[in-house]
Amino acid sequence: MLIALDMDGTLLNDNGNISPGNREAIVQAQNHGAIVIIATGRSYMDAEKQLRLAELELPVVSLNGAVVTLQDRTLAASKPLHKEDVIPALRWMNEIPDLYYEIYTEDNVYVELNKRVHLEKLSAQGGDDLPEELRLLLKGVIDQQFRQAAVTYVESMEEVWSKEESVLYKTLAFSLKPELLKEASTRFASIPGLIITSSHVNNIEINHEEANKGSGLAILAAHYGIPIEQTVVMGDSYNDLPMFEAAGYRIAMANAAPILKENCDHITLTNHEDGVAAAIQHVLNKK
Repeated sequence: MLIALDMDGTLLNDNGNISPGNREAIVQAQNHGAIVIIATGRSYMDAEKQLRLAELELPVVSLNGAVVTLQDRTLAASKPLHKEDVIPALRWMNEIPDLYYEIYTEDNVYVELNKRVHLEKLSAQGGDDLPEELRLLLKGVIDQQFRQAAVTYVESMEEVWSKEESVLYKTLAFSLKPELLKEASTRFASIPGLIITSSHVNNIEINHEEANKGSGLAILAAHYGIPIEQTVVMGDSYNDLPMFEAAGYRIAMANAAPILKENCDHITLTNHEDGVAAAIQHVLNKK
């Protein structure tokens, strides 16, 4: 059996950590012979950091399936973006102050410093006219976005994609204005060979069309000689749908998007209630 775990909103609690209860459940599953993997939109670097803090070593499907890394850190597969195709859309996002975006390479996450500063100003000042509850919600959404990745700041994103040797695996656009995300989505959708997903209502994520969590799941299942029917997946958001479509058994978090709950075999507790631990126990009992 292979168990694939999303990170944000699933394995990680609201503080961005792997709880002792979830860690213990993962070890228990391994002791029962299960292969446990991570399937995340995060970079390998950010996912591995969380695993290291919890003293876990697991295979990782990162960047929504664009990179697949074995437990010993061997690269098993990768599907980068066609850089020249996406540069015009990236340049357009550069000109929109309220559209923050990140570029993911194999070993780094790049952010334009001015974009970060602008977004932080929105968090600190832009909500002054809002009711306190909505202002705190706004700040929480922005803080969560920054917490998910260790980034490298550049003066201009041109520095990143203009290097001949740079390989782009994913770009993530974030905005508090739905119309800007819709426009960005439309621009990327017009480019052949891309897939557009989301891990939060305030973002979109762009990958190579063959890079998704479902394909990453299939690669690792084949590597370990496990039939896809014997895979279990757990997730909470739209970018988890491809692995829900591929897996033998699908578990949605209680905090999951409605579409995942409509297409699952079981609903567990929330990510802040050790829902992964409860789900693993459910699977082991079922087995």
